[in-house]
Amino acid sequence: MMDEATRRLVRERAADRCEYCQLPQEWSPMARLQVEHVRPKKHGGPDDDGNLALACVHCNCHKGSNLTGIDPDTGEIVELFNPRTQDWDDHFAWEGLEIVGLTPCGRATVRVMNMNAERVLHVRLAGTELG
Repeated sequence: MMDEATRRLVRERAADRCEYCQLPQEWSPMARLQVEHVRPKKHGGPDDDGNLALACVHCNCHKGSNLTGIDPDTGEIVELFNPRTQDWDDHFAWEGLEIVGLTPCGRATVRVMNMNAERVLHVRLAGTELG
């Protein structure tokens, strides 16, 4: 069981944003961002903070226990983005409201997590309009 101090550390380290799609907690008032296992427990992932990330409900549900995805450009199986060991800006960029994968890892992560689903784009648009 994860203690409250660990949950607080993960949330503060992420600056209250999803570490995958960058959704700020304030844009998700009905659903609290979740502490998730980068390497799922099912695959031997530990509960220590080095394996934990803050994720919105959408990203967490789509990632599930996936460790890999298929790069849509090459068809190769690649590891998904790991916010503990990789920099977001190296793998992703913004094109308007959409997140674009810059690397095989980024493209596979965008695809597996369905980061540009229509409802997600609506949330981003509403959030940007709020300021």
